[in-house]
Amino acid sequence: MKFVLLFLIGGLTLFSCDKKKKDLTIPENYDGQGFAANSASQIALWGQLVQLTDAMKAGRASGVVVTKENLEAIFNAGNPALANEITAYFKGKLEGTNGYFDELAKASGATWTPQAPNGSSQGGVFGGYLFDENGVEMEQLGEKGQFGATLYNHAVKLMSGTITAATVDQLLAVYGAKPQFANSGSNNVGAEIRDVAMANYAARRDKNDGTGLYSQMKKEFIKLQAYVKAGSDYNSERDKTLKNIQLLWEKINAATVINYCHSPIATLSGTNPTEAQVGAALHAIGEGIGFIHGFKTINTSYRKITDAQIDGILENFNAPANGVATTYKFATSPVTELSKLQQIISTLQSIYGFTNQEIEDFKFNWVSVQGR
Repeated sequence: MKFVLLFLIGGLTLFSCDKKKKDLTIPENYDGQGFAANSASQIALWGQLVQLTDAMKAGRASGVVVTKENLEAIFNAGNPALANEITAYFKGKLEGTNGYFDELAKASGATWTPQAPNGSSQGGVFGGYLFDENGVEMEQLGEKGQFGATLYNHAVKLMSGTITAATVDQLLAVYGAKPQFANSGSNNVGAEIRDVAMANYAARRDKNDGTGLYSQMKKEFIKLQAYVKAGSDYNSERDKTLKNIQLLWEKINAATVINYCHSPIATLSGTNPTEAQVGAALHAIGEGIGFIHGFKTINTSYRKITDAQIDGILENFNAPANGVATTYKFATSPVTELSKLQQIISTLQSIYGFTNQEIEDFKFNWVSVQGR
């Protein structure tokens, strides 16, 4: 009789747990009540990257000299400082003699052309952008590289710790979205709800039909918040949702690299592109290099792409991780070089399982196309 009673109690307990899980309703919207207070550090971290980017962008103007010391001072300032949240690998790429900051500073104040890449031994301004002597836009490595190496790396630190409701807000902030999920980084929406950082690029890759990468990420963040609020009974659901967020974050990054391969293929395969068009094409390639390079050495438990795959993509960008770049060749020898960008697209499609339609859709900035 005692055994039967224990069996019944155990069965009732299991039934109650199952019923409790079935009763959990995922809300339609994200609860942003504590968002501003919880995510102040992450918002400040983004602000530091904006300040650094603005300082690097000053070098785009002909004759304007940027100093390595100023860039490194901004990089190391603030609380939290970018320098304290970045991967050790990418920090080493940015700072010091011949680091990306130093190369940008040495190129500033001069002019450059891809037809004579060593005409200025340090690079210079071409087509409205600042390139090193090899045709790489160091500004994009300093900015877009930190979308992975600093911002996503910071998210990894958060995900590897104790997950609270405040943590969910912090992850949302470092991703770059607000609780309202504007699905737009344009001036058509107010600054208080506008997407920044990776969320801005997620919006650009999303057709706003409820199925795109931005919409998927929104659903996962709402689910994550609901599971965390519901308590430890939902830890398995919480952890699965965190994995979904990690993969989507990475897919948004990859989709954006694909976008920045599409545009130079279209431009540089045309007849007699203008200096401004060639400069914009090399700028797009620089963005792609930065976005992919920043994920190198991030904790492998939090990403799908491998360092070897990243190195292969960088080789196809003519910007090897540990070698001399020849990125200018995309402008000077498009017939032989542009196929490498198509190979990058194919590689990323294979890694992340993008459909052919998605690859086609990634050609567009849907925020701009749809005027939202």
